[in-house]
Amino acid sequence: MKIATWNVNSIRARADRVEEWLDSSGVDVLAIQETKTKDETFPYEIFEFMGYEVAHFGLNQWNGVAIASRVGLTDVVRGFDGQPAFGKPGEDETVEARALGATCGGVRVWSLYIPNGRGIDDPHMAYKLNWLGKLRENVDAWLAEDPQAQFALVGDWNVAPRDEDVWDIDFFRENNLTHVTAPEREAFHSFIDGSSLVDVVRPYTEGQYTYWDYTGGRFSKNEGMRIDFQLHSPALASRVVAAEIDVEERKGQGASDHTPVVVEID
Repeated sequence: MKIATWNVNSIRARADRVEEWLDSSGVDVLAIQETKTKDETFPYEIFEFMGYEVAHFGLNQWNGVAIASRVGLTDVVRGFDGQPAFGKPGEDETVEARALGATCGGVRVWSLYIPNGRGIDDPHMAYKLNWLGKLRENVDAWLAEDPQAQFALVGDWNVAPRDEDVWDIDFFRENNLTHVTAPEREAFHSFIDGSSLVDVVRPYTEGQYTYWDYTGGRFSKNEGMRIDFQLHSPALASRVVAAEIDVEERKGQGASDHTPVVVEID
């Protein structure tokens, strides 16, 4: 079974590319982030025509997550227990459309769009760290209940956990940029060091990135970042036989700034 994650940066703008990629990739489960649409305007028909069941969680033109599966789609859940809400000062807080879970082919898949900290002192940074902390609490509870649980946390984590995961770590530090700060990295590594989840893609894709900004010719210069991950529970990680970052899908007109990350399990 092949499980993929892809931040498509607007599903309606890239519906044709997603359809073509699914047709050629042989992926069984696709977790999608940044759909940027409401439920009622999500293009369900594209996936259903190709034999995929699909669940979507979108509230407005921001965020949005989905899961498409041709190996079953059950127990769909919007958000995780205790997922933090966010609201600007003076506005009501909202649990954003950033997490969607479903069971596909016996695997519990979570499509995740972790908040972007925006700035080291921005309120979104505290929100991001709180969000990751609450997700970690859920992971620990799932594994405490069943150490053999088979689940995958996949998506855009908005963290580059190692220096080599950005094209120039000095550039990031000199400009006080997010994604590489110690608190963000500690939050990410807590899933691996504390909860025993496994980054199952890295062993197959050393030195590769998953995201290249549109500006400054970043892609042509390979000035990218590795911020899209698949973290698997120990039981599921033991079944992984291959993984890849499909850099080809970042090429050409109309590409997302992220590219698919694919894992194959036996």
